[in-house]
Amino acid sequence: MPATSSSTLALAGRLRALGDSELGALLRARSVRDVGIGDFFDLAEKLLDGASVQTALSALDRPTLTTLGVLAEAGAATLPQISARLKALGASVSDDTIAAHLATAQGLGLAGEDEGGFVAWDAVIEQLAEWPSLGLPDLVELATAWAPEHHGSEPRPTTDGLAADHAFATTMAVAELVAEHQHEPARELAKGGLALPDAKRLASAASVNLEDVADLQRIAQRAGLVALEGGQWSATAEAAPWLLLSTPEVWARLAASWLAELPDDIRQLLAGRTHDRWDEEFESLVAWLYPAGGEWMRERVTTRIRDAELLGIIAKATPSTPGTLLLTDGPDAAASAMATLLPREVEQVYLQHDLSIVSPGPLAPRLDARLRTIAAVESHALASSYRVSLASVNRALTLGETAESITEFLGEISLTGIPQPLAYLIADASARYGLVRVGTDDAGSYVSSTDDNLLGALLVDQALSPLALVLGDDGRAHSRYDETTVFWSLNEARYPVAVEDADGSIVPIARRRAPALAQPEVVDQAANIVERLRQLAPEEPGDNDRAWLERQLDAAVKARLTISVTVTVQDGSSVVFVLEPTGLGGGRLRGRDRRADIERTLPLSHITSVSSAV
Repeated sequence: MPATSSSTLALAGRLRALGDSELGALLRARSVRDVGIGDFFDLAEKLLDGASVQTALSALDRPTLTTLGVLAEAGAATLPQISARLKALGASVSDDTIAAHLATAQGLGLAGEDEGGFVAWDAVIEQLAEWPSLGLPDLVELATAWAPEHHGSEPRPTTDGLAADHAFATTMAVAELVAEHQHEPARELAKGGLALPDAKRLASAASVNLEDVADLQRIAQRAGLVALEGGQWSATAEAAPWLLLSTPEVWARLAASWLAELPDDIRQLLAGRTHDRWDEEFESLVAWLYPAGGEWMRERVTTRIRDAELLGIIAKATPSTPGTLLLTDGPDAAASAMATLLPREVEQVYLQHDLSIVSPGPLAPRLDARLRTIAAVESHALASSYRVSLASVNRALTLGETAESITEFLGEISLTGIPQPLAYLIADASARYGLVRVGTDDAGSYVSSTDDNLLGALLVDQALSPLALVLGDDGRAHSRYDETTVFWSLNEARYPVAVEDADGSIVPIARRRAPALAQPEVVDQAANIVERLRQLAPEEPGDNDRAWLERQLDAAVKARLTISVTVTVQDGSSVVFVLEPTGLGGGRLRGRDRRADIERTLPLSHITSVSSAV
């Protein structure tokens, strides 16, 4: 265990005096892990570890660091003294601002407060003293004002047009990625990132480059549309209703989640730059404002700016009108502005003789969702295209459509009527539908067909070998897998398959969906630490308070600290001794009285409080 300092003794006492919510907030802010913490002294030592202190300092902005630096320079100071020193450094700020900076430092366990003012812990003083040798600013440099070079922004109409293009392309791509996750989950590698085959599949579905999938996946995850569970990415329950929203509403969900996820410090920075470019100048501002932030802070900023560009919040590093409104007025105002820029949705399409369907603009979501059950999407953009096939019509029939309902729907949305080849295909698929039947039996499921040749073909189909189909004496093929698994395997292999009930009647089957994802249980390490510490040292007087005093005294003896000890004497009054403790045992504390220059032995039962005398 590292040597205990006077700061450790003081900080341990302060931590013990905090309320549960304040203590929990401090632990979360400092990312304290629940390892090796047996009492408040262990916690104080963790917080005062040099590496931990440096990590906490790296998250502080320059004004707060300057105030803390002044306090560290003095060791202990009052607010007027800190204010005077800041003015001397050319960093004149209000007393309220200084108090806020000090409150931030105290909330992170980097400073304390006593009757005479504020105090910086030894570890903080030592760490800031090392900054110049680490290439980080000293106190004078911390107080230096920011002097940026201003660059003009693009004209807003040009920016808005490009931003709308980005917003539309990203929204469509994310929608396709989420829809593909609905169809089939994607595997996450143990080292992180999507498995390559799944990443390629998602890239193809979203019509983007392979390297762009990670960005789209991040945007979808942040919006709560896909989630990782058990090593697989799947669409969440919120995905289906989201896909039915209008294009501006779909974009608004993505933009709102970007805004909600912004840390407060970055949000304030960006909100103050709605008329300035978010380029190298902004990155320089961030580097100046967070001098110890390093790569961690740069990544926080660049990732969010990259996503802002994709979503049309900015275009060529310049905030768009919807992006500005998002930061100043919120998602609803931003969505209204973006709606005027995005392409208008259409409700009619062109049916062509080659069995393709062309939408001259973004198809209304409710129509797009139904059309996808009848035709496969070939491209989804400003002008989308779909293709009808025997397999796609068969899929629609399994979902409860009929030849009549398909024909009626296509007729309602078509600008060109229903071409004869398409009519023939629908009729043929309807006639063939159900030639292969799947049902449930005691061993799992069965596959039957009135066409022996068709049944024989699927028994030797290598693509279906994982089903382990075996021809039984009853003329049916049997599998140990359930009917749903067998059905969708046959459907994807393009057999005219249907599900039948015990009476032999065809029943619709819902499209395969990923299971609803349960939210993983999040272990609140901070709450666990607080609960354990309270059990060891509750607020009520009692045996644990005595144990706390003995722990303080033991730490002072081991570290050879000079302490103030309050003792109750016979008449009930209290006397304070300033001691250099030398031993603890047998229910007594031994130490040298610095004022009287004599050795004293004090009974522990008469000691009521201990504090550092330094």
